[in-house]
Amino acid sequence: MQLIIVTGLSGSGKSVVLKALEDSGYYCVDNLPAGLLAETVRHLEATGQSRLAVSIDTRSSSLETLPDTIGELRQAGIEVQILFLESSAETLVKRFSETRRRHPLSNQDITLAESIRMEREMLAQLGDIGHRVDTSDLGPSTLRSWVKDFVALDQGGLTLLFASFGFKHGIPLDADFVFDVRCLPNPHYDPVLRPLTGHDQPVIDFLQAQENVAAMAEDIRRFVANWLPCFVRDNRSYLTIAIGCTGGQHRSVYLAESLAAHFRAQQHKVLVRHRELE
Repeated sequence: MQLIIVTGLSGSGKSVVLKALEDSGYYCVDNLPAGLLAETVRHLEATGQSRLAVSIDTRSSSLETLPDTIGELRQAGIEVQILFLESSAETLVKRFSETRRRHPLSNQDITLAESIRMEREMLAQLGDIGHRVDTSDLGPSTLRSWVKDFVALDQGGLTLLFASFGFKHGIPLDADFVFDVRCLPNPHYDPVLRPLTGHDQPVIDFLQAQENVAAMAEDIRRFVANWLPCFVRDNRSYLTIAIGCTGGQHRSVYLAESLAAHFRAQQHKVLVRHRELE
């Protein structure tokens, strides 16, 4: 059986993800108590279900037992993936204010900001063992698209995720490594190239002609390749490499695509995200 556990902060998009997984053929259970996970897996496996997705969060009892349960399920041959959704505090406050929903941990004595901070602390151990997804700047349609890319991959082994972003919009919360490429020649200052992106051939030609760009790409490739075996031995499922330039339109997009193409050619499983373009 393939099991995907969707967890993370309230307001970060767990319902959107669960719906996308349901559309992708998963049997979905929302707000499952952590103590019932193993029993639910055994029951559905006995009925012939091969793909299951469950949502577990701070509303669940026995949350502290979840890491041990996950370990037991893996030892029993269940393929377990954990999607941990998070967002910046500012984004979560805005979302709760717009929808006028009540945070699960809030009450008369705890403010919304305090509830978010408390929930982040309660879920920290799950974030450490899951694949983190920063949904701060993602709309529902983009998040659904990313989930479909996630389930389309063969889940065995480690997946490299190359993400471009703009520093002026903040560093992604889910990045394992962050590379700053703002020192490279910037196509933004060419009026012809400014409205284009790192996907467009004129921008690609401009950056490929720069020696510093090639040197930076080679250094990042070498760094990732040298340390990949350590993450594989650590049984990591995902490694997110974030490439940042000023606006996230040109240099970071080009380098993320270039790096992804290199490692894909080396037979690694690869995903690419462009935060500011999406």
